[in-house]
Amino acid sequence: MPIITVFSADYCGAEAIIGELCEQTGYRCQGDGDLVARAAASSGIAAAKVQRALTSKVPVFNAFTRERERAVTHLRLAVAEALTEDDLLLAGLGTLLVPRQLEHVLRVCLIADQPARVAAAGEREQLSEAAARKAVQLDAAERAQWARRVRGADDLWDAAHYDIVIPTDKVDRSEAVRLIATHVESPALVRGARTERAVADFALSARVQVELEREGHFVDVRATDGKVTVTINRSVLLLKRLEEELTSIAQRVTGVTSVRTQVGGDFHQADIYRKVDLEMPSKLLLVDDEREFVQTLSERLSMRDVDSVVAYDGESALDLVKDEEPDVMILDLKMPGVDGIEVLRRVKATSADVEIIILTGHGSEADREICMQLGAFAYLRKPVNIDELGKTIEDAKKAIRRRRRADANPSEEG
Repeated sequence: MPIITVFSADYCGAEAIIGELCEQTGYRCQGDGDLVARAAASSGIAAAKVQRALTSKVPVFNAFTRERERAVTHLRLAVAEALTEDDLLLAGLGTLLVPRQLEHVLRVCLIADQPARVAAAGEREQLSEAAARKAVQLDAAERAQWARRVRGADDLWDAAHYDIVIPTDKVDRSEAVRLIATHVESPALVRGARTERAVADFALSARVQVELEREGHFVDVRATDGKVTVTINRSVLLLKRLEEELTSIAQRVTGVTSVRTQVGGDFHQADIYRKVDLEMPSKLLLVDDEREFVQTLSERLSMRDVDSVVAYDGESALDLVKDEEPDVMILDLKMPGVDGIEVLRRVKATSADVEIIILTGHGSEADREICMQLGAFAYLRKPVNIDELGKTIEDAKKAIRRRRRADANPSEEG
C-alpha cells in the first residue's frame, strides 16, 4: 500500500482533514508525538528533549553533548521503522525526514495564507490579532528552522517538494479529503521491488548512523544495497585511524555488506573532529562575574578536553539551568545581584542532580558550611590549582555516572 505524508502549517485545519481522511481510507495516522516516543525509547533521551529538537533553537551545550544530532538520528530511525508499515499516514515535521527516492509515498502539503491562519489562531487560542500574528510567525520560523536543519533549505512551501499542495482556506475539508484519497489510488504509487530496496537502504543507513553515534561518532551515512558510505565532514588529525574505527563499527550492523569512508565537502572546516564521550557528562557551566578570570579558566579547561559554557551572573545561570540543565556547575559566591549561595539554594531545590563546585576567593568558613549543607559537591578557594580543579570535576562526573547507573539498574544497588 502507498504511504501518505502530510506536512502543514499550524492553524490551517490539517488535523480535521487528516482525521476524516483516515476515517474514510482506513489509514493509521502517526504524528510527531509517535516518532518522538520511538526516538526517546531507542536513544534514552527524554521525550521532551527529543521534541525540542524538532522546534527549538540549538541547546547551548549541544557543541559538547551533540544531543540534538542524536535526537534527529533517532527520529530518522523512527521514520525508517514506520515506513515499513502498511496503510500509514505520517503527519508533521518528521515527514521532512522521508527520502525523496521513495516512489510509493504520496507527499501532501496543506497550507493557508497568513490572514486565514491568523484568524484561525485567534479563534482557537483566544488571542488578539497581534498575538495571533506572532504565533503564526513563530510557527513558520520553527518549521523553516527544522527544514534548514534536515534539508539545508527553508523553502518549505515550494510545490516541487510535494505531489499535492492544497490551500485549505480555498478548498473545503471534504474536497481536500477527496483529492488526497483519489491521488493515493494512483498506479504510480504501487510499492514495488525498487521501492522496497530504497526503504531497506534508508533503514540500514539509519541503523548504522545510530550505531556510530552510540560510539560517539557523528558522521553522514548512506546505504545502497547493503553497501554503506560514511562521510567525514570535519578535519581529522589521524584520518586513517578514524576510518578504521568507523568501518569496524559499521560492519557490526546486520545487513551491511561493505563499508567505504570518504571526506566530504566540509572536511577542511576549522573545527577538529572529536569523538564524543556519551557516557560521561559533558555539560559544564562556569558562573563568575570576573570575566577575564572565568574566560581564562574556560580556556585552560578546554586544553584538558573539558569544554564549558560561561555565565557572568547568577540570574543568567538560573535562566540557563531552567532551560538546559548542566551536569556540573563551578560557582563563584560573591556576585552582584543573585549571589552564589542563592544560586546554589535555588538550583538544588529544582535540579538536585546538578553537582555544584564552589570556587571562591572571598568565602568564609561559615560560607563553606552553608554551601556543603545546601548540597555543594566541593568547596574550593581561589587561586585554584588547575589539576585539583580538574580532578574535582572528574570526581563530580563519576558521582553523576554512578547515580545514573543506579537509577537505570535499581536492582544492582547495594
